[in-house]
Amino acid sequence: MRRPVARDVTDIRVSVVTDFAALGERWRALERRADASFFQTWSWYGCLAAERFAEPVLVEATEAGRCVALALFNRVRDRFGPPRLHLWESGRAALDCPYIEQNGVLAEAGRADELTAACLRAVAADHVLVLPGVGAATLAAARCVARLVEVSSWHDSPFVDLARLRAAGGDYLAARSANTRQQIRRSDRFHTQDGAIVVERAETVHAALAMLDEMADLHQATWSARGQPGCFAAPFFRRFHTALITTALPRGEVALLRVRGGVGTVGILYGFAFRGRMYAYQSGFAYRRGEARARPGLTSHHAAIRYALAAGFDRYDFLAGDDRYKRSLSDQAHPQYWVEAGPAWAPRLLLSKVLDSFR
Repeated sequence: MRRPVARDVTDIRVSVVTDFAALGERWRALERRADASFFQTWSWYGCLAAERFAEPVLVEATEAGRCVALALFNRVRDRFGPPRLHLWESGRAALDCPYIEQNGVLAEAGRADELTAACLRAVAADHVLVLPGVGAATLAAARCVARLVEVSSWHDSPFVDLARLRAAGGDYLAARSANTRQQIRRSDRFHTQDGAIVVERAETVHAALAMLDEMADLHQATWSARGQPGCFAAPFFRRFHTALITTALPRGEVALLRVRGGVGTVGILYGFAFRGRMYAYQSGFAYRRGEARARPGLTSHHAAIRYALAAGFDRYDFLAGDDRYKRSLSDQAHPQYWVEAGPAWAPRLLLSKVLDSFR
């Protein structure tokens, strides 16, 4: 199905994906010309895609035969309303446990706002669009093209501006509050104990997968002690990240870091490295009961931030969440939104709007 759109974009095509390998090649080609986050790359978007998407729908914008925007959805039928198009997600909780952030239409650099609106407009009239973890520009585009828009939740994503810190001399602790500095220093002293804090980065897929397993054990032990399952309790979560590491680590896009001190492993951080940004995605820490000085999360992130600063990264991104440690360790933040948008006849969105009018 082809739909003409205004001005620069000559054509919008909506189609069902039948060949993920071919789509991956086109995606990578556009990725190189786009201002993309790691979560918009084919490393992430294409990971186990054939398994995750039962009815994959692609929206593609082309101009003079050149692809300028791509958006990959999964269509989920609804008995009581228009079908739902999930941007990257499958619509099934068991398969969506590898949560996505900094999501959005993949668009040629400098034209994201215009192209996002064009792609969403092509499908908004007869679908409910489910847009998880998108930025303010995508939310604005949804409000322009859809009759009903609901923001189910939003979260700030704190980050450390390493480029600015480097330009100011690189003294990370000096920019923290006195209380945060004290906690970090006390924890660092505890974890050194006849040794130094060192950061080891997994350089091979084999080493990275072994480190992931070690991190998962630490992570699950912490959450089990709290009476909660932890993310690795979901079988698909581990399978997804095993496949992701296998593909993305050889491209330099995975950063699995083990932080060691004189007392042994302090923590393991699993994140991504892409275009000057280090994303802190998941973690596992070696908590030591009864030691008030030991703050392995603070020590691990402090060490990783220093590592990223020395390695030339421009940003250390904690991703979404209002955790106190993220606010303490960061200096800026950007918002992310979880959005649904659709036509005026979408029952659930319409009901939500009516209920909101009485609140």
